[in-house]
Amino acid sequence: MKKLLVLICLGIMVVTAGQATAEEWQPIQLSLTPDIAIFDRSTRIKGFTLGIWSENPQDAFALGIVNGSTRTSAGFSVGAVNYADSYTGVQFSAFNYAKEDFTGWGAGVANVVKGTMKGLQTGAVNYAGNLSGLQLGAVNYAEKASGGVQIGAINIIRENTWSDFPNGLGPGMIIFNWRF
Repeated sequence: MKKLLVLICLGIMVVTAGQATAEEWQPIQLSLTPDIAIFDRSTRIKGFTLGIWSENPQDAFALGIVNGSTRTSAGFSVGAVNYADSYTGVQFSAFNYAKEDFTGWGAGVANVVKGTMKGLQTGAVNYAGNLSGLQLGAVNYAEKASGGVQIGAINIIRENTWSDFPNGLGPGMIIFNWRF
């Protein structure tokens, strides 16, 4: 009987230890600021976020003035400002920012991706650390490109040189530029 109790206790400890490391998530977040919200900013939201300023890791539709997506997040964000660590999905706002990577479509007055941008950026000003996709805007800038096209008034791919043709057009071009 004692052996059975020990095995049950060990089993409970193993199960609860596994649950303690599992990420907590909730289906909805309502917030005024990241610190004045239904759930803590570390809680993953899988569903819907509505707020003046929200900041959570998420797989959600986010609607607010400022939408913050921490860690690796995905979804559809609509607001005045969207910012993320790493994001997959669609962002519509005046200003979109990704600290690391972005995959999807960023549409705004200004779109900034410090890491790799895979997909589409449409805005007056578009910036990518590494472009792998299409930038459509008045001013498009990429530090480097691993397969990208820029269409706009001013198009800069910093790593391009004039001798790169046909793999790259040039470091700075009007109307269009590319690197493959």
